[in-house]
Amino acid sequence: MEEITNQKTHVLVFPSPAQGHINPIVQFAKILASKGNKVTILTIDLVCKTMLLDCGPLINIECIQHEYKPFTSMDDFLEWFQCFMLEKFTSIIHKFANTEYPVKVLVIDSLITWIIDLAHELGLKVAAFHTQPVALSAIYYHIDHEDPSKIPFDGGSVVELPSIPLLENEDLPTFITESDAYPTIKRLVFGQNFNFKKADWLLFNSFDVLEKEVINWLRTQYKIKTIGPLVLSTYLDKVNGSSLIKPNYETCKNWLDSKEVGSVVYVSFGSLASLDEQQMEELASGLMMSDCYFLWVVRATEDNKLSEEFMSKAKEKALIVNWCPQLDVLDHPAVGCFFTHCGWNSTLEALSLGVPMICMPQWADQPPNSKYISDVWQVGIRVKAGRDGRITKEEVSSCIKEVMKGKKGVILKENAIKWKKLAREAVDEGGSSNKNIKEFIQDCNALN
Repeated sequence: MEEITNQKTHVLVFPSPAQGHINPIVQFAKILASKGNKVTILTIDLVCKTMLLDCGPLINIECIQHEYKPFTSMDDFLEWFQCFMLEKFTSIIHKFANTEYPVKVLVIDSLITWIIDLAHELGLKVAAFHTQPVALSAIYYHIDHEDPSKIPFDGGSVVELPSIPLLENEDLPTFITESDAYPTIKRLVFGQNFNFKKADWLLFNSFDVLEKEVINWLRTQYKIKTIGPLVLSTYLDKVNGSSLIKPNYETCKNWLDSKEVGSVVYVSFGSLASLDEQQMEELASGLMMSDCYFLWVVRATEDNKLSEEFMSKAKEKALIVNWCPQLDVLDHPAVGCFFTHCGWNSTLEALSLGVPMICMPQWADQPPNSKYISDVWQVGIRVKAGRDGRITKEEVSSCIKEVMKGKKGVILKENAIKWKKLAREAVDEGGSSNKNIKEFIQDCNALN
């Protein structure tokens, strides 16, 4: 996108402290900064040291120091984070008020609804940035805004909602089906409904043609802007020589370079999903049974779930790493499919780069994402769990063979290439997301 204005508006970006939420909002921050806006990311010291590794030279970081303390759960951490940041926020805004560029706009992760009223009191405009699909917000929209405990899903055979495909119980977000899990996260998730009433802008990391029906329906209720896939905008900048992203993946690249086109299964379950030891064993055995090469990202905390026997046998067929630059891997011609948990970031990355998927959703928005991948966009298939809820090695192997070697895989690849083209059109000059980002920047600049 070309330069829009030389007039700088100071935008304060406030992400949730989770890797999957930080990455897309930082991508958006990079785009805003590259168009002449002054951008500052507000976060805590813990996040600075573990998640904000490279924001580029154009972005400032306002890192709030704090005492380190152990947390018994993610819920406890998020409760502390909310109280701590509410206490610090006013002084931060006042500090910037005495500079050449006072903060005019606050971009928050859509989960941080608890800051909106205070931000408005301080004279800021607020943009709620949704890191998950529009369809998920449409599902949550039907939850009682005043009493989130009243959930209009009775566990019947199917759920029918406007503009949404028919959803079976296994397709619903886990915060609906697992009522007692993660109460604080659930409160924040359902609290996103308040964004529709209070936020000045509603931004979604999606693009118009991808979720056409649900976007058209939600626009009859509220003014929303699709601005994605943000990862594609920043990745294309990197490919074209920008220094915004500097991944180093020589080990992965050298291994992939030695493999034939479309011969590798890429396996990753993101930064949070954790499989138990028995499920890891079934997955590992299924990958070996498929007789395909595979690149598997296994976090260091999960290493102990893989046996020495498997690691020894896998040497001929696999590369197992603790981390890899996912976009570069998905963009490599040797990768034939993506075995994924269906997190929204991973889903958008695969769609943007034309890679078919095998879906093994774990929690949160991943089940409905899987539904769209398999039934709406038709770029993947979903592994089927047994009665005990476990995915067998036979099912893993069968699905891989179907996508990598079967007729179904050819159709999925054709569809994936179609969505790759449409995603690029959305972010290119004149595309829907490109126009929406320009409009947002113009709205911000009008506040000066």
